[in-house]
Amino acid sequence: MNYSIKGLQKNVPFLLIPLLFLYIQKFDKKTLYKSIRLYAFSMVFFALFSFAKAFIKYFQTSNKDVFLYNELVSVELNAIYIAAFASFCLFYFILLKNKKTIDLIAIYILVLFIVLLNSKTVFFIDFILLIWFYAKKGVAHSSVKWVTITLGITFLFLSYIYVPQVHDRVVSEYETAFVDNTIYADSKNNDNKIYNVSLQQAWSKPSFETNEFFPGTAYRVFQARIFKEILKEQNIWLTGFGINASDKEIIAKHQQYKLFEDYNYHNFHNQYIQIFAELGIFGLLIFITMLFLNLKNALLNNNFLHIVFAITMIILFLTESVLCRQKGILFFITLYCIFNSMEQNRKIKISRK
Repeated sequence: MNYSIKGLQKNVPFLLIPLLFLYIQKFDKKTLYKSIRLYAFSMVFFALFSFAKAFIKYFQTSNKDVFLYNELVSVELNAIYIAAFASFCLFYFILLKNKKTIDLIAIYILVLFIVLLNSKTVFFIDFILLIWFYAKKGVAHSSVKWVTITLGITFLFLSYIYVPQVHDRVVSEYETAFVDNTIYADSKNNDNKIYNVSLQQAWSKPSFETNEFFPGTAYRVFQARIFKEILKEQNIWLTGFGINASDKEIIAKHQQYKLFEDYNYHNFHNQYIQIFAELGIFGLLIFITMLFLNLKNALLNNNFLHIVFAITMIILFLTESVLCRQKGILFFITLYCIFNSMEQNRKIKISRK
């Protein structure tokens, strides 16, 4: 019960924000993009602040890691979440028809920021969305197309070649996925070696050692495995455990498999599984219906920024329990209500005089 009470407090925005939208005037195109423009530039300033803070740390420590991943924005903020938020803002600037110099500068800053945050999930989402966008737009905005593509490819290539941390994060996922007992990169020169867990081991190994490390994909496979076992052992199909109440079950499973204790505080890292575990099958169906209606409205309105939001959420929910964090809740439910309360139900295009 205590878990659920804390969870309900965190999830209050799910009730209050939709209620607020019942009583405020519906957003029109102009108001929508004025609000999003303000948010997008706020993200640009946050990126510049993060760069400045990283430079200060670098001069103090000479550690290049301060420019990458969670070191750039802090573990609490989480690089994956910030990369997803920045990616949404990046597409706002990409979609502008008449760009000023400041808009192009914002694109450069956000592309660099997203690359340094080094989220493979966000890279994948952006790749899909860029292909979709340019396939729909054809040869239109060719200058912007080449700026975006060239910048993206250049930053990714240079980061992969010259930044060991980026190279190791990318390579480790593929080298360790199907090969058992590869050595974790950071321990290769140490006496106490740490071994990577493969996907097959994550799904079937009976127990683990404290010197075994779960790469991102393997950890998510393991979390899916323990949910499958929990579902089989406990009758939660209809009701789930309650909001936030699945945490203790995850910890118990981690202890059963003798995982290193730092893993005991992680959620399922999959929003669909998280919803199923906490609210049961009907909660999951309602959630999936929400996502389906969101994508349907985006496609009917032919609003590509809405499509960016819808696709980003659908894919991000596969790898992250976004709604377990309040910043994830606020981002999702606010944009969900804004986009789905639009007055227009036909083509919406970004334009700025």
